[in-house]
Amino acid sequence: MYQALKNLSATQQVGALFIIVFGLLMIAGVVVFLLSMRESEDVTLEHRRRSDIRNLSKLLRISWMMIFVFWVAWLSGDVARLVLFGLGSFFALREFLTLSPTRRGDHRSLVLAFFGVLPFQYWLVWSEHFDLFTVFIPVYVFLALPVASALANDPQRFLERNAKLQWGIMVCIYGMSHVPALMLLDFPRYDKKSAFLMLFLVLVVQTCMVTQHLLNRRFYRPASAPLVSHSFNWRSWWVGMAAGSLLGALLAGITPFVPGQAFAMAFIACAAGSLGHLVMKALKRDRGIPIWRGEGKGVTGAGGMLDRIDSLCFAAPVFFHSVRWYFDL
Repeated sequence: MYQALKNLSATQQVGALFIIVFGLLMIAGVVVFLLSMRESEDVTLEHRRRSDIRNLSKLLRISWMMIFVFWVAWLSGDVARLVLFGLGSFFALREFLTLSPTRRGDHRSLVLAFFGVLPFQYWLVWSEHFDLFTVFIPVYVFLALPVASALANDPQRFLERNAKLQWGIMVCIYGMSHVPALMLLDFPRYDKKSAFLMLFLVLVVQTCMVTQHLLNRRFYRPASAPLVSHSFNWRSWWVGMAAGSLLGALLAGITPFVPGQAFAMAFIACAAGSLGHLVMKALKRDRGIPIWRGEGKGVTGAGGMLDRIDSLCFAAPVFFHSVRWYFDL
């Protein structure tokens, strides 16, 4: 099978890989459905089993959504792809800021973030100005936003308000914009296959997160940071890291990496994504919400988008710059 994939063109290889992934997701959906049909006479056991099934179904829906988005991104042209991810950044940032209090003095900074910083960052990706793309937000924007806020003549909770906006921009725009940027990396003898890098990143990070979640649900261990997350513990984290990294090594054939390099890059991406997810949980606890969509209702129509992409927003820039640095691109 591997040799047959190698003999296909770049476009056919990407398409075949998506077919395989969609097929595996369908099989997983059938398994979850069959498990949901089972019943137990033990009420406590049945309640726990139903809870596990709901969590599995949620993880499966998230996986379907993420793979579908990346499939659409692959089918689209470069401009349409960037617009798609730009819209994702827009709704994620709106969701982040809707659940954080703002004041009238923040309006200039908010307009600058949504209608200045966001489109310009994605334009830098499209035009392949990678040097400026790397520093535009963490240097220029982080200095410009407090100036805009100061000119609004509202010093009340000034530091907190600006830190909140800067965090939102860093995660939702800077982090997210690195995902389509992976498709613009130019590797020798890897022409038209950069979509594999994006899919590689999604698969290894999602595998790491799903493994951690399933292990914690199946073999409960005391949480390592209980005030932040009831489900995070180091044992399940290490197993999830191992699962994601081993998958990365197995997927080396679709990347410009040899297996050892693929293992290391997957390890880096999984570490950034899983620990970034923990950071976003800490932010949610600070806001007093269990999920980003709030009181069971979507605040933006996105239905908790940040819960679906937060790990990717942390993993993408770390993975992108690690790859670019190591291969001197």
